[in-house]
Amino acid sequence: MDILQFILEEGLVMVPVLFVLGEIIKQTTLLDNRFIPVVLLVVSILLTPWLLGGFVAMNIVQAILVTGAAVLTNEFTEQYLKGGE
Repeated sequence: MDILQFILEEGLVMVPVLFVLGEIIKQTTLLDNRFIPVVLLVVSILLTPWLLGGFVAMNIVQAILVTGAAVLTNEFTEQYLKGGE
């Protein structure tokens, strides 16, 4: 099952935004890496509903799905393309 089939097309722009934000946070020493998904979730819950037109339940769910797709993308690139470094 493909997670992207559940994400609205308008919300897909948040996946690379969150991915890049996660990489930026990872390069800093401000946070431990285990907190990055939580930070991305908070940012997504604030920005995705705003992007989609309002803070309603469906847009909050979209924010969670977008965060999941961004974290999954990061894990995929780390595990399979970089060899799990």
